[in-house]
Amino acid sequence: MFTGALTMLLVSLGMTFAVSAHAAAGCKVDYSTNQWPGGFTANVTVTNLGDPVNGWRLTWAFPSGQQVSQAWNATVTASGASVTATNVGYNAAIGTNGTASFGFNGSWTGANNAPTSFALNGVTCTGSVGPTTPPTTPPTTPPVTTPPPTTPPPAGDPMAYVAAMQPGWNLGNTFDAVGADETAWGNPRVTQAQLDNIRAQGFNSIRIPITWSNHHGPAPTYTIDPAWLNRIKEVVGWALDDGFYVMINLHHDSWQWINTMPTDRTNVLNRYNALWTQIAAAFKDHSPKLQFESVNEPQFANSSGDAQNAQLLNELNTSFHRIVRASGGTNATRMLVLPTVYTQTDQARADELLATINQLNDRNLIATVHFYGYWPFSVNVAGGTRFDATTQKDLTDQFDRVYNTFVTRNIPVIVGEYGLLGFDRHTGTIQQGEKLKFFEFLGHYAKQRQLTTQLWDNGQHFNRTTFQWRDPELWAQIKSSWTTRSGTASSDQVYVPRTGAITAKSLTLNLNGTTFQGLRQGTTNLVQGTDYTVSGSQLTLTASALTRLVGNRAYGVNASLQARFSTGVPWRIDIISHDPPVLSNATGTTASFAIPTQFRGDQLATMEAKYADGSNAGPHNWTSFKEFDVTFAPDYTGNTIKLTETFFGEVNDGARVTLTFHFWSGATVTYHVTKSGSSVTGTLS
Repeated sequence: MFTGALTMLLVSLGMTFAVSAHAAAGCKVDYSTNQWPGGFTANVTVTNLGDPVNGWRLTWAFPSGQQVSQAWNATVTASGASVTATNVGYNAAIGTNGTASFGFNGSWTGANNAPTSFALNGVTCTGSVGPTTPPTTPPTTPPVTTPPPTTPPPAGDPMAYVAAMQPGWNLGNTFDAVGADETAWGNPRVTQAQLDNIRAQGFNSIRIPITWSNHHGPAPTYTIDPAWLNRIKEVVGWALDDGFYVMINLHHDSWQWINTMPTDRTNVLNRYNALWTQIAAAFKDHSPKLQFESVNEPQFANSSGDAQNAQLLNELNTSFHRIVRASGGTNATRMLVLPTVYTQTDQARADELLATINQLNDRNLIATVHFYGYWPFSVNVAGGTRFDATTQKDLTDQFDRVYNTFVTRNIPVIVGEYGLLGFDRHTGTIQQGEKLKFFEFLGHYAKQRQLTTQLWDNGQHFNRTTFQWRDPELWAQIKSSWTTRSGTASSDQVYVPRTGAITAKSLTLNLNGTTFQGLRQGTTNLVQGTDYTVSGSQLTLTASALTRLVGNRAYGVNASLQARFSTGVPWRIDIISHDPPVLSNATGTTASFAIPTQFRGDQLATMEAKYADGSNAGPHNWTSFKEFDVTFAPDYTGNTIKLTETFFGEVNDGARVTLTFHFWSGATVTYHVTKSGSSVTGTLS
């Protein structure tokens, strides 16, 4: 159904480059939506009533908590209710009375009220055409009252210092937790034994993210709670005693209050400066193996765009640098870690940070970025089920950019967080073998590009009570990747039919510079020529070997082999008996709908959703392939495939949706669901 169109006259300010102070500016925005329960499509047309512009950025705030899920003809980002749409290359220029149009899909709950005002290129629009007037910039508040001392030459080589930090680990979801204390997000209280055991795993550095928002007093002093500060000092001391290089920072403060800097600059800067003044004083005599990171993933709401974001982060980083250097003691030469905006690796963001580092003219500075992989693979959406050439190129492109921008200039780089975004739900979002290939290559290429990496661990990897890795296979691959390559294969699964003839099966070996050494089951070596053959990179398991390995052909994994290589960890290959999965009719609600499923040894890879006319259904409707765990999830123990409320929230009422379930064996099963209000019916035909 359609909502009314909203039309407003708006006045804009200039361009993304310098313009005359007397340039005429103004615009009209047509905003209309097509909505359904829980979701909507918005179409936006900007008409430029003033002088031509070349580069535009439209900002607004959603009044009802709406969220953008996908956009076209513009790059749309959001921080809370604040939304920014930026031109793409082909629609950057808008002449007088010219237009630019874009659209996006979004979700809503409760209400879907239209925005009440917009701003173009950073200035709130007033509804008439007039001369541009650059916004007033508040006067800079001096962060310190004494001039910073001249930085003495470093005791050692910063590149060697950061190289010695490899590998690193994050004490995540602990002191960065937003709540009463370090246990607020479910992790146990940190103990010296925890840190001892992490150090014993081979980690040389530890990043301790810290959120200070709930642990200091009011303006103007923003006095840090002494008990909190003493607790941080205690844990930092344990880590230093263990021999770690240690990094501390301002963490979720970035989106809790620092992000308001475009509209509350003075208060944000005063608070930021007060915190770093106290932190610097508290740690000024600590070992030089302690580093300070200015802010985690810096971001700014309602800014005018990239230029202002860069200016604000430069101001924070510069202020941080002055405060620390002026505090004396070891802080005079302490290694300081400076991020890009959002800790992104985009070339423009890297160039902005490079300019700041050059401006500060201090050898003891470290650049930092974060890396969570190619998004479709990282969360398993849009068919991104495999660590393929596109996913690999995304990694090499990002690491190459920071290498060429910083490392070639002898500016060390720390990848302060890395992992996969799907891990935020659980580590099974990405298939095990594809996950292992990702981490094997990441460790290798980071080493090639001289990047120090710090694994993000929110408690899901290393058990902080038992001191065991929850996924030993993943850990073995990560650890091996720090020093050598490991061979892998096109899959870690060989599917054999439960019934019918058994035939030979082949995999492609990814040697990664190693040499293939053979196959083993347990302690027994398989016989080349009889059990398997190798031709180039093609490994073929013979029909006779597979017949022996599957035994009575019970559904599921009947045997596990190890492909061994000259270096690195072996590659596990599961031999699996299966038949095509069988799904059954079902009824339920949008809040609770499960398809009875006999998996029969198979595993679910992804799901497509389409309407009868072939258009894509459900969230992320720019692709037919839906997001694993977010819209659907297999329950192998319960013998169901669950479809989530999130999925049905963006499905048209009364419209039949055809689901295609793709399984790792290569099998596909078609299913149909229809939503009627909160009721859902599922059928095979």
